[in-house]
Amino acid sequence: QVQLVESGGGLVQAGGSLRLSCTASGLTFSRATMGWFRQAPGKEREFVGSINWPGGYTYYGDSVKGRFTISRENAKNTVYLQMNSLKPEDTAVYYCAARYGSGANIVKESYPYWGQGTQVTVSS
Repeated sequence: QVQLVESGGGLVQAGGSLRLSCTASGLTFSRATMGWFRQAPGKEREFVGSINWPGGYTYYGDSVKGRFTISRENAKNTVYLQMNSLKPEDTAVYYCAARYGSGANIVKESYPYWGQGTQVTVSS
């Protein structure tokens, strides 16, 4: 059974930083593409970024490009989302997701496995 557990969310002032972690179990992590999505109240779940295998190629949504960085540590079955220069509009529940094989990284329906989410709140 695949489990993804996010951590690291919290309350931060605008301009600050947070690092989210997602630790996976029950899947071959080194062969999985990992994605981060977020969902604000009343809005659709939005693609934040992804990191694939085996090359570790990263891709980001336009709203976070240049501010957020995704990395992975296969030995720890963990993917990270470093968030810098946070803005109030970054406030959302952040979800980690995983999938194998080909597919569009930005499409949430491509990911069969999801974490429970972690709240990030950015105050102005």
